[in-house]
Amino acid sequence: MSEWLSPLVEMGVLTPGLVELLGIGGPVVAILLVFSMVAVTLIIGKSLQLFLATWQSKTKVSDSLSLWRDGQVRDAHSLLMASQQPVPALVASAMASVMRHGDAPLVREELARQASRHLASLKSYLKPLEVIATLSPLLGLLGTVMGMILAFQQMEAAGNQVDPSVLSGGIWQALLTTAAGLIVAIPVVMLHSYLERKTDRLVDEMEDALTAVFTGPLVGNTSGAVNVSEPAANPLNASDERRGHAA
Repeated sequence: MSEWLSPLVEMGVLTPGLVELLGIGGPVVAILLVFSMVAVTLIIGKSLQLFLATWQSKTKVSDSLSLWRDGQVRDAHSLLMASQQPVPALVASAMASVMRHGDAPLVREELARQASRHLASLKSYLKPLEVIATLSPLLGLLGTVMGMILAFQQMEAAGNQVDPSVLSGGIWQALLTTAAGLIVAIPVVMLHSYLERKTDRLVDEMEDALTAVFTGPLVGNTSGAVNVSEPAANPLNASDERRGHAA
């Protein structure tokens, strides 16, 4: 394996010590190394996505909802109309729909569709991180079993002339793969939990803002007063309610 990785050492991608560990750990450690690089890439991408989605988003939505509750519906909508962030964009769409059609059932259906699309985008990258966090310690355990099998095979081949170094070599490989699996899994589990919680908070903000659009007292616009007479319901739950009635 070291011969295959020598070009990466010359390029500075891998260090000689890491190549030695890969040679001892075998394919399991190599797979875990790939997992770690994929996890780092996913974590950076997810962190950047959440940063761009939340940068000053809460402040803009709060200011817009204040205008909305004061009856300045067009100013409230204009404040969010150009935003590409998930929560402001969805709230702006809700405001525009309510101003045009009121609190109609079709408005809630359309907002539920748009919310589902935003939710799918916000939850991207989380499932692969969860898979890596789950598989990494299992791969480490697999390497442990393979190392112990190798050690006992070598002991059997040595017969009565057993060298302790033969057994220690297999144990060394087993411990190395176990440690590598835990080294990859522990930080990935922690960061996945953090990113998942941050995503959930963003979803909660989306639900709260949409509810505020339908429950806020709306004063007139160019076509007259807009009144929401139906009890407010969360548009994000519209699809679930529809499926419950169908059942």
